[in-house]
Amino acid sequence: MNSYSTLLENQRTWFKSGATRTASFRTRQLKILYEAIHQYEDRLYAALNEDLNKAAQEAYNTEIGPALSEIGYQRKHLKAWMEPKSVPGMLFSFPSSAKVYAEPYGSVLVLAPWNYPFWLSFVPLAGAMAAGNCVVIKPSELAPATATVMQQLIAEFFDPAYITVVTGDVSVSEKLLELQFDYIFFTGSTPVGSIIAQSAAKKLIPYTLELGGKSPGIVDKDVDVKLAALRLLWGKTINSGQTCVAPDFLFVHSSIADRLLSAMEQVLKQFYPDGALNYPGYPRIISERHYQRLQRLLGSGGKVLLGGKCIDDKRLMEPTVIGEVDWNDAVMKEEIFGPLLPIIRYDDLSEVINQLNAQPKPLALYIFSSNRKTQQRIIREVPFGGGLINDTIEHLGNHYLPFGGIGGSGQGAYHGKYSFETFSHRKGVMKKGTWIDLRFRYPPFNKFNFRLAKFFLK
Repeated sequence: MNSYSTLLENQRTWFKSGATRTASFRTRQLKILYEAIHQYEDRLYAALNEDLNKAAQEAYNTEIGPALSEIGYQRKHLKAWMEPKSVPGMLFSFPSSAKVYAEPYGSVLVLAPWNYPFWLSFVPLAGAMAAGNCVVIKPSELAPATATVMQQLIAEFFDPAYITVVTGDVSVSEKLLELQFDYIFFTGSTPVGSIIAQSAAKKLIPYTLELGGKSPGIVDKDVDVKLAALRLLWGKTINSGQTCVAPDFLFVHSSIADRLLSAMEQVLKQFYPDGALNYPGYPRIISERHYQRLQRLLGSGGKVLLGGKCIDDKRLMEPTVIGEVDWNDAVMKEEIFGPLLPIIRYDDLSEVINQLNAQPKPLALYIFSSNRKTQQRIIREVPFGGGLINDTIEHLGNHYLPFGGIGGSGQGAYHGKYSFETFSHRKGVMKKGTWIDLRFRYPPFNKFNFRLAKFFLK
């Protein structure tokens, strides 16, 4: 505990020195981070393969590439974001001007998950750096190889009083949460997010929670069935479904359900000609505990329509489509976070909307339909963090969109400018002119001053 307290004190000293305040410092540090990732790229591929059996291209597409893109975007725009923003004054305060200043919080704690251990550490890191903060990253102990490489990268290129990576099990996270950080950024499960929120609230530490939940897909009758099958299974098979915004279950219109299932079967043959379990870059389930959890969900109810095979000693589970599920089945009660995809047939969109609104608000929602009225109705009537029409996952890569949940799926948002805003306190400052002073606000009060006050404040 003592060493972590010292670490935080050293970061406070660094931050108070003002070193992180200038745009030139921040852009330079982001450039160093960008180049460091390139230098460590091969080591990151090896680590991600060791932890999750990710192929190099999947590791680049879903981890390294998006992080590099985010860092480049932050570098390009942060000088403009840092400029104080003028806002209108109020008649009551005449003469005055007003500005909003983006001010760094100080020392930020980033608690990262195991499913995308690099991306979900370095994207919030980039935002925190762009906003001028010092950062402590605590990666998940379930992806130890990637955590070690990240720790080596940061230690080689950055002073620990500015940025550092702390590794260890859950007890390390608990010790860090006892400290008075200035901001906490957590990505992980909803139950753990609740614990983080309670811990932060006790010390009045502001925080962002990027959580998960059961993100639904809706496949309408007015749809390109083959393209929908391709894009749905792409989103579901990335990282073997161990993605917070993977489609968790599908509502499929009864009139096209059989055609969609047939198209999905063809897509899986296209993806994995010799079967997913024989594909060398097919990601494994992260741990035995999670593998056993998925086995339990697989046997909890419904009928396997596609897939269902596993290799226990390798923790591999092929993409599996499940039909005839019930809301009381375990697979429909908890976030799956794996390659299982339940399907519910429907005929009436109103019933779908009612069922979705009876569940916790999801992190993502995917609408497959060519009918604009259907698209807009779902967007208007169903609350969710963010989503796509006619595709999955890709909204995460748009720098201009906020990414975050609502309710049980998260609090706060980031990516692009939203990351800079998340890690910045917006400080409002008004400047009053001295060449005139409106006296009606001062005592002694009288009827004339009262009328003036009503005029200026209406």
